[in-house]
Amino acid sequence: MAYKHLKHFIDTLEKAGELIRIKTYVDPKLEIAEITDRVSKSPNGGKALLFENTGYDFPVLINSMGSYRRMCMALGVQELDDVANEIESLVKLLSKPKEGILDKLAMLPKLGQFASWMPKGVSGRGACQEVIMSEPDLSKIPVMQCWPKDGGPFITLPVIHTKDPNTGTRNVGMYRMQVFDKTMTGMHWHKHKVSAKHFMEYKKLKKRMPVAVILGGDPAYTYSATAPLPENVDEYMLAGFLRKQKVELVKCITQPEIEVPADADFVIEGYVDPEEELIWEGPFGDHTGYYSLADWYPRFHVTAITHRKDAIYPSTIVGIPPQEDAWIGKATERVFLAPIKMTMVPEMIDMEMPVEGVFHNLVIAQIKKDYPGQAQKVMNAMWGAGQMMFNKILVVADEHTSIQNYKELAQYVFKHLNPATDIYLSQGPMDVLDHSCSKMGFGGKMCIDGTAKYEEEIESELITTDQTFNRTNVMQRFPEIKDINDSLLKDGIPCILVSVEKARPLHIKELTEQLYNMPELSNIKMVLFVEHTVDVQDLPSALWRFCNNLDPRRDSFIVRPAVPGHPGKLGAGIGMDGTLKTRALDNFERDWPNIIVADDATIKIVDEKWASLDLGPFIPSPSHKYKPQMYGEEAVVPQ
Repeated sequence: MAYKHLKHFIDTLEKAGELIRIKTYVDPKLEIAEITDRVSKSPNGGKALLFENTGYDFPVLINSMGSYRRMCMALGVQELDDVANEIESLVKLLSKPKEGILDKLAMLPKLGQFASWMPKGVSGRGACQEVIMSEPDLSKIPVMQCWPKDGGPFITLPVIHTKDPNTGTRNVGMYRMQVFDKTMTGMHWHKHKVSAKHFMEYKKLKKRMPVAVILGGDPAYTYSATAPLPENVDEYMLAGFLRKQKVELVKCITQPEIEVPADADFVIEGYVDPEEELIWEGPFGDHTGYYSLADWYPRFHVTAITHRKDAIYPSTIVGIPPQEDAWIGKATERVFLAPIKMTMVPEMIDMEMPVEGVFHNLVIAQIKKDYPGQAQKVMNAMWGAGQMMFNKILVVADEHTSIQNYKELAQYVFKHLNPATDIYLSQGPMDVLDHSCSKMGFGGKMCIDGTAKYEEEIESELITTDQTFNRTNVMQRFPEIKDINDSLLKDGIPCILVSVEKARPLHIKELTEQLYNMPELSNIKMVLFVEHTVDVQDLPSALWRFCNNLDPRRDSFIVRPAVPGHPGKLGAGIGMDGTLKTRALDNFERDWPNIIVADDATIKIVDEKWASLDLGPFIPSPSHKYKPQMYGEEAVVPQ
């Protein structure tokens, strides 16, 4: 389904009971984010919110794709798997041998359909250029500041257009933009991104780089800008495929080399000068749930701002999951399953990215296993595939379990897991936002092979003893252990979570060895450590903290303790350090970020406004739960 403009999508959401209009004045600085944080963490993602009274000429739309249903509506499908199924059927049709003239003629309608999805340039001005600001001024747009320690207001849903200066190939991506003044923002593109490569080509040529940013229009544009497409695939071809209608593009007014969708709500035109000094950008409360810390990034200079007469400003917040971006990530998981299966991992059955893993940190792959070592083959294929190179923890299971039922999955994986032989540690490129790496953008990876093993893959069977875990004994012996979650043991999952207050270098390594020397841990295969401020009884939050803070290669300790009652036999276990890292205790030289919470003043304002917002029963701030886990009040943890 093609939406004519963003307002068309809003009207569709409203008719479906998926949108709430808020007429009370709400400040884009911190207040909108605090309200949205409460709503997006409601069951099923709450509702989309349209703030109509922001002190600006433009309403603010947020959380518009923040549920499974709204994500499906944005892409015009009943189920997200419908997109993957259609891609799979198309690829099969195209790759099928064409043996006769009738087979070739049968392809013509499909080829005509392909042509109808390709982006097309049109002459004249678009609706996105109905109004041209006489003097471009970003302060007239309700750009939000989301979190108290953000470096300033950030445009969070920008669809950014650049071109390769040598080939003219377009790239459409999404990178946050910190607003510094009326006509300048930062351009936060990471070194791995295509736009950053374009920037480097302009730098070689010593030429200014034209850039255009759109906001709004069909939500398929926003989604396509986030999609992990190969460099040579036009994002607007994907958008055309999703909306079943070609994207019509018009030339920018001051940057005519760049074309943008005619039906966008806003267009921000400008340039980046590769010869210019970089600007100190950030911090920013990011999708990891932690602040991404300030760093040097290019300056984007605005040369024109145009918009529709009835323009609506789309925005989003990211922070401690779940947020709206979890559902955008779910769409990518489902949409790109078929291409992964058909081009790189043919044994792939399904894939899951749990919200606690914030996309890259934790990926579960289900395969049809036919031979020894197949999980390692899949591991290598996935870590070499596009943005999957940023994956930190990969769990591979086979066809005999469900990867959506996490309890059943964990039971199956641990049943078939020998920690000494079935966990593979590596290193490679990591997301720049991963704060756990000792070096920015480069760190450890882990693959957990939870498949049923062939004889060739088994070095020795692990012996099960009659020992039972005694939480009280362990905590009495080790006073640095503040709490233990052993609830998984009753479900046949031999894993415990431990909150610990570190006090010396190598503390977690030594504690792992000491714990596994206790007979009551002889049946425990995995111990996950988090810092003492984390509530380990809150399993989803503890796993979110653990996945963010772990560098698997540096922080994993495999032990082979003696098995009680079985002389000469060795068991196997692994301890993993998901605690905060410091210079003093861990020789960790980078700054460590704080988790993201709202400030007390904003929480109080929203509490007092709640009844006037018509959002239903009062929802307390999610930040209350996490404030005790902060270290100081700044974006950087003090050391």
